[in-house]
Amino acid sequence: MAGSVPEDAPPGRVAASARRTYDDPMTTRILLPILVLAGAATGGSAQTVHTLIAGPTTVAFGHYDPTKPPVLRIADGDIVEVTTMLTSSPTRLADMGLPSAEVQPELSAIYDQVTDRGPGGHILTGPIHVEGARPGDVLEVRILDVDFEIGYGYNGCSGFLRDLCDAERRSRLIRIDRRANRAEIAPGIEVPLAPFFGSMGVAPPPDSGRVSSNPPGQHAGNMDNPELVAGTSLFVPVWVEGALFEVGDGHAVQGDGEVNQTALETSLRGRLRFVLHRGASLEWPRAETPTHWILMGFDPDLTKATEIAVRNTVAFLQERTELTRGEAYSVVSMACDLRITELVDGNVGVHVMVEKALIGG
Repeated sequence: MAGSVPEDAPPGRVAASARRTYDDPMTTRILLPILVLAGAATGGSAQTVHTLIAGPTTVAFGHYDPTKPPVLRIADGDIVEVTTMLTSSPTRLADMGLPSAEVQPELSAIYDQVTDRGPGGHILTGPIHVEGARPGDVLEVRILDVDFEIGYGYNGCSGFLRDLCDAERRSRLIRIDRRANRAEIAPGIEVPLAPFFGSMGVAPPPDSGRVSSNPPGQHAGNMDNPELVAGTSLFVPVWVEGALFEVGDGHAVQGDGEVNQTALETSLRGRLRFVLHRGASLEWPRAETPTHWILMGFDPDLTKATEIAVRNTVAFLQERTELTRGEAYSVVSMACDLRITELVDGNVGVHVMVEKALIGG
């Protein structure tokens, strides 16, 4: 696997992952949970492992929808082995030079058979209904494994500064060396890979209706956060019964910002464990890595997204310590890193990296 942890690991048990390397691959370590919980997590040691393969009957094409019927029902604590499709059509892949024999049959079937599409363009596997999840709960998604389904990906050019694209603005096919976990992303530029799901989220609040898969928000969704590799956890507020989780937009590697619109886009497979925290009262998504907590903000305006992320961080520090609001704000300024998650998805993203050592784990 490109990155993996034992399926019975508690939150934060980790293995190495290429760009975001946290520990020796033969070593694990237990981390403190990110949330100060109002209720206990109910995911116990007993668990069922489900398999969910992306195909015409198991995907949501371009949306998160609070009324969409689930394709899988699972219990709190269960593991789902899931596959996802890259965000491109067989026709576009052929235009990039991909031989027809290498197009995934499932991708062709999805484009042939799925007519309920949009308003976004991502193929998301799901929704997954987590039994017992209710509004006011928090769904923790423990990312146990992420690996490649195919030996190629692509990068398309548009995004933040379109004038910097080549004149033809063509998408480029990029081969992935799965054995070495590397890819040559430009002539003479070879990088290690760190696969992650660019989009992971739940259904938005019911009054939102169907929302595009493009912009991230309080339901998480298309965050494009390259920190969320194997060994990390995502925490998302639940807005509808069952949560209705979806996952997709596989990335082999991506820089913060994703400035030309795309990462190295590819199809992935992974193992995800779902744990409910009842009544945990979370407004925005959070995440945990072996070394950091991650607090997020999304908005069409970069200044507003930054404000949301900073305010979430100050509130988080106050949850974990006895700091005043002003003291917590000063800690953010002096000791935390603000990063641009992405600039190209309608809602831009900012996330704050809070080192665990700052406040004792």
